[in-house]
Amino acid sequence: MFIASLISRPGALDPALVDSLRNAFGGGPIDWLSPDEAAEFPLAQRPGNVDTVRQDIAGQADLNLLPADNRRKRMLLADMDSTMIQQECIDELADAAGVGAHVKDITARAMNGELDFEAALIERVALLKGLPVTVIDEVVNTRITLMPGGKTLLDTMHAAGAHAALVSGGFTAFTSRIAAMLGFDENRANTLLTDAGQLTGEVARPILGRDAKVAALDEITARLGISQEDVIAVGDGANDLGMLGRAGMGVALHAKPSVQAQCDLRVNQGDLTALLYLQGYRKTDFAGQPV
Repeated sequence: MFIASLISRPGALDPALVDSLRNAFGGGPIDWLSPDEAAEFPLAQRPGNVDTVRQDIAGQADLNLLPADNRRKRMLLADMDSTMIQQECIDELADAAGVGAHVKDITARAMNGELDFEAALIERVALLKGLPVTVIDEVVNTRITLMPGGKTLLDTMHAAGAHAALVSGGFTAFTSRIAAMLGFDENRANTLLTDAGQLTGEVARPILGRDAKVAALDEITARLGISQEDVIAVGDGANDLGMLGRAGMGVALHAKPSVQAQCDLRVNQGDLTALLYLQGYRKTDFAGQPV
């Protein structure tokens, strides 16, 4: 048994579209998780044309197919840059160093899988040499904004007893702050090296990249005594593909084209609360929301 999930921006999900798809797919009764925002219906089998339909309605709603069993996950594993926050921290640091355009181009290519992540990170960090360490606080306070829905996602999953880990190819100077803001139970990232109050242009080894994110999934689930199937992972870049492929639910959030092409679950219309709808939560279940 499958669940067909349709999610859009609040107020933008057309009931006529949901009804039409249910009829075309031969689905069961429609269940509205949030009026005009999220709906789902059961399917006995996967429709052969689901990928074509997904592409056809991409501008209106996100269509995802999920197994009906074990939807409520016991752990959230999340990327940070362009996932839990709306920026790439290294790009913001580069702006402060006057090399923003060059670094942004490298970041975009690395996240799309066109460049080796580790080599690209070393190259970009080298361009930050000489920046005062105080610029990190300045960037966090003036340039970084949280991705909509993130706090609700964590609060709701925590209320259900889940564990949350922030695992980033970025830097601990940022993940520690973002983890505290959102309530993550733990965070892992790379460490920018400093000397005499300035960035040295180097990053501590080993560098946390794609393999380290997969290792974090394995290590944390083993510690918690849960399985990979109990994890929902979310990210947007090529270095997230390993953990997205291994988790029970791997969600590409507003992801790079090459990443979306390799992920079954994709969110482009909704915000981070879409991860709750994918797990079958109703809006009235959200922590802090009125019943």
